Amino acid sequence: MSTDVVVRHKRLPQKKFKKITLISLGVILALFIIAVISAYIFVRRSLPVTEGEVALKGLQQKLSVYRDENGVPHIEAKTLHDLYMAQGYVTAQDRMFQMDLSRRQASGQLSEVIGEATVNQDKFFRTLGLRRAAEASYNAYSAEAKNVLQWYADGVNAYIKDAKESGKLPIEFTFAGYEPKEWTPIDSLTIGKYMAFDLGGHWEGQAFRYYLAQNFSEEKALDLFPSYPKDGPTVIQALKQQKLDMVKSLASAVIPNEWNGSNNWVVSGKKTKSGFPYLADDPHLGLATPAIWYESHLKAADMNVSGVIFAGVPGIILGRNDYIAWGVTNVGPDVQDLYIEKRNAENPIEFKYNGKWEQAKVIQEPIKVKGKKTLAYEVVVTRHGPIISEFAHDDKPDTALAMRWTALDPSAELEAVMKFNVAKNWDEFKEALTYFHTPAQNFVFASTDGTIAYRANGLIPIRKKGDSSVPVPGWTDEYEWKGYIPWDQLPTVVNPEEGFISTANNKVVGEDYPYHLTNTWAQPYRQERIRQVLTSKAQFSVDDMLALQFDQHNLQAEEFMPIFIKNLDGQKDQWRPIDKKVYEIMKDWNYVDSKEEAAPLVFHLWMQEIGNVLFDEDIPEEMQGLFEGRAQIVDQLIRRANEGTPGPWMRDAGGLEKVVLTAFQRAVDRSSDMQGNTPSDWKWGEFHAVPFNHPLSAIKPLNLLFNFKDPIPMGGSRVTVGAAGWDSKTGAVNHGAAWRSVVDLKDLSKSFNVVGPGQSGHVLSKWYHDQMADWTTGKYHLTYTDPSKYRADSDKLILAPKK
Repeated sequence: MSTDVVVRHKRLPQKKFKKITLISLGVILALFIIAVISAYIFVRRSLPVTEGEVALKGLQQKLSVYRDENGVPHIEAKTLHDLYMAQGYVTAQDRMFQMDLSRRQASGQLSEVIGEATVNQDKFFRTLGLRRAAEASYNAYSAEAKNVLQWYADGVNAYIKDAKESGKLPIEFTFAGYEPKEWTPIDSLTIGKYMAFDLGGHWEGQAFRYYLAQNFSEEKALDLFPSYPKDGPTVIQALKQQKLDMVKSLASAVIPNEWNGSNNWVVSGKKTKSGFPYLADDPHLGLATPAIWYESHLKAADMNVSGVIFAGVPGIILGRNDYIAWGVTNVGPDVQDLYIEKRNAENPIEFKYNGKWEQAKVIQEPIKVKGKKTLAYEVVVTRHGPIISEFAHDDKPDTALAMRWTALDPSAELEAVMKFNVAKNWDEFKEALTYFHTPAQNFVFASTDGTIAYRANGLIPIRKKGDSSVPVPGWTDEYEWKGYIPWDQLPTVVNPEEGFISTANNKVVGEDYPYHLTNTWAQPYRQERIRQVLTSKAQFSVDDMLALQFDQHNLQAEEFMPIFIKNLDGQKDQWRPIDKKVYEIMKDWNYVDSKEEAAPLVFHLWMQEIGNVLFDEDIPEEMQGLFEGRAQIVDQLIRRANEGTPGPWMRDAGGLEKVVLTAFQRAVDRSSDMQGNTPSDWKWGEFHAVPFNHPLSAIKPLNLLFNFKDPIPMGGSRVTVGAAGWDSKTGAVNHGAAWRSVVDLKDLSKSFNVVGPGQSGHVLSKWYHDQMADWTTGKYHLTYTDPSKYRADSDKLILAPKK
C-alpha cells in the first residue's frame, strides 16, 4: 500500500506580502542609491584641486593659480621655470586623458590600450613618422626651448605621480584599463607635428587624381581636377602606366577633415569706434569634449600673455600680450608630394633613382596590441620619404607611393611661440615667424602702435617640375624640390589703405605671384562674406566683430538658388505635391542658415545630393574619403553647366536640369523621413545639432555619463562665417571654431572669448560643458589679464615647493 503525500503551500496574507514586497523594493532602492553615491564619490575624487595648497617636487618658489569664473587658469609665477612647470601641472589637471590620447594617436600607440581595432590607424601614423619627426626636431631647439619643454613635462609628471599615488586619475583611465606613462618633451613636440598633419598638405587629393587617371577616361578624370594641369594628357597617360590599387592601398588611411581652416581679420583703428585696431580669430577644427583648445593666462617676469594652446604643449600659440594680438588661419599650401617609386623585384627595399638602385632605410616599429602579441611592423623610407601605400597590406608591388612633406623635416615652431608671447611690435613678431615652418599659416597681427599686418608664413617648396596636382615619378630627379619660397617673398601686407585684412583659407595671392602655393583653396564664401561686411560701413564696434564671427548668411545659396529655381521651374510636370510646398519655401528664403528654418535643411541636403547623383554610382565609397575639394568641384560643375558648357560627369548624369530635380527630390525625401510631411515644420537645427562628443561616448552606456547634455540645435554651416560643419549622415555638428576671440587693442587687459564646450575635461567639473550654450548662441566671456579683475571671485590654488 502506498501513500501519496501532497504538500500545500499556504498563501501569505495580502498585507504581509505587500510588506515584504515593499521591504524588498526598499532594499533594492537603497542599494541602487548607495551604488550611485559610491560611483559619484569615486568619480568626484579625481576632480582637479583648484583651491588650497599643493606641494610639487622641483618647484622653486610658491606661485598662485587663479581659476576665474570660466575655468581659465591665471598662473602667476616669479620665474619661467615655475611658470611652465605650473602650466604643465594645471593643464594635466583638466586634460590629462585628452593629452594622453593625443600623444598616443600621433605616435601610433593607441592599440596598446585599445586593442586590434586601431592597428591600421597605428600603422598609418607609424608610417608617417610624426614621432620620429618630433625626435629629429628636438635637437633643432635652443637650450632655452628645451628647458621650457622639460619644465612643462615636469609639471605634467608631478600631476601624474600624485594622481596615481592618491588613486585620483581621471575616470577615463579606469574605463580604459590603463595608467598614463611619464610625459616627455618629445610628447609635446609630437602633438605639434600632429597639428601640422591635421592642417594637411593635399596628398590625398594627389592620390585621388591618381585613382581617377587609372579608372576613367582622360576627359572624365580631368573634369574633377581642381585646375587643368600643364600637359594634362601627358600627365594622365603617365599615371595610367603606373598601376597601383588605390582602394587596397589607401582606403583606410587617416584623412584630416578637409574643412579644417579658420577665419581671421584685423581692422585698422581708422575704422573702429575705439580708434585702435580690432583683431578677430576663430580657428576651425574638430568639435569634441574636451575642446581641442585650452585657454590660459601666463604671467612671470616680463611675460604677460593670454590665449589658447593645444593641451600638451607649453606657451600660448594664439592670443595677446600687453602690446600685440595675433591669430591664424590655414594657408593650405602644397607641402606634400607623392612620388611614384619603382621597386627592385629582386630586392624589395631597393628603389630606382636616375638609373641606379638605391637602398631605402628600414625602420622597425613594433606595435603593442592590448591582449595580443606585439605586432612586428617596419617602415620603409626612400629618399623622398616613407612608403605610405603599403601600411594596410603586406605584399610589395613593383610600384609604391612615398611621401615628401615639410613637417617630416626637423623644425622648431615652439621657438616661434615663445617669441610671440613676448613680442612688442611687428618687427619682433615677424622675426619670430622665421622659426615657424609648419603648418604654413595666415598670421594676422595688430599692435597698440596702430599697426595691422598679415603674412602667409611657413616653408613652401619650389619644384623643379610639376605643380603638385598628381603623384610624380620618383625614379628621376626631374621632380625634386629645389628649395623653398624665399622668406622675404612670402605674401605680406602691412597697414593697407583699405583699412582691414581678412583671410578664410581663400586664395591669398594674385595671378602675378611668382610662386606656386596650391591648386586647392577653400570655397570663397566665408571670405566674400567677411569682406562684404567689413566694406559695408566706415566704422565698426566690437559688437560688430562678435556678430560677424557668428554670421550665418549663406553666399553659396545666394549664388546657386536662382540657378536651382530656374531649373526646377522647367520641370513642374514632374513635381509631387510635397515638392510644390518645399519649392515655395525655397523661393522665399533669405539665404540665412537659421536653425529655426526649413530652407537651410533642404539646401544643404540638396547640395550634398547633387554630388551623390554625379559620383556615387562610379566612385566607390572607399575612395570618396580621398576626394579632396569635392565641394568646390561640385560648385564648378554646376557653374559650367549653367553657362552651357557641361562636363562629362554632368552630361552622363542627364544634364543640369535632371540632376537638380533628382537631387531636390532626394533632399525632400530625406527631410520628410526625418521630420515629417509638413515642410513648414522642418528645422535645420533639428538635424544640425552639436553634441560635443567625448571620445569614450561611442561606448554605450558611457555616452550617458560623458554626453549627459542633449545636442544643441545650431545654425550656420560649412560655408558661413559662423562655421558649423556636420556629419553628412547624422547631421551632428562636429567641426567649427571651438575657440572664438575678439580683441580691441585699446585695452589689451581683456578679450572676448568662448571655448566650446568648456575648459575642463572632468565630467563633474562646473567648467565641463558650461560654455555650450554660449558657443551655440554667439555669446562670449571676458578674460582679463588685470589681477584686480580676475582674482576676485576666483578659485585660488597655491603651488609650493615640496620639501
